[in-house]
Amino acid sequence: MAVTRRRLVVDPIACDGHGICAELLPEVIRRDDWGYPIIDPEPVAFGLEGLAKRAVAACPKLALALRDAPVTHGRGGSSSPRPPARPAARTATAGRAGKARRLS
Repeated sequence: MAVTRRRLVVDPIACDGHGICAELLPEVIRRDDWGYPIIDPEPVAFGLEGLAKRAVAACPKLALALRDAPVTHGRGGSSSPRPPARPAARTATAGRAGKARRLS
């Protein structure tokens, strides 16, 4: 069973790189060379959710948000399920030119 945790996300179009979020939550957000936030992709630790909410509220461009993200237990698991792979179409060669025609 997956536990719902919160993950910080930034809208790179709306962000102007003020850096308030990185100052309020340096455990999760660092700044690149131009001052824009680089957010840790892991969910926010339970003890830091209050500070994360404060950073979201303090963003002058409303570019930062907390979103629910399912997290699997243990290491190595994907935090979001992948859609099932589409089966490859069956084809057969017809004619001298080797043109493929679809069988399904």
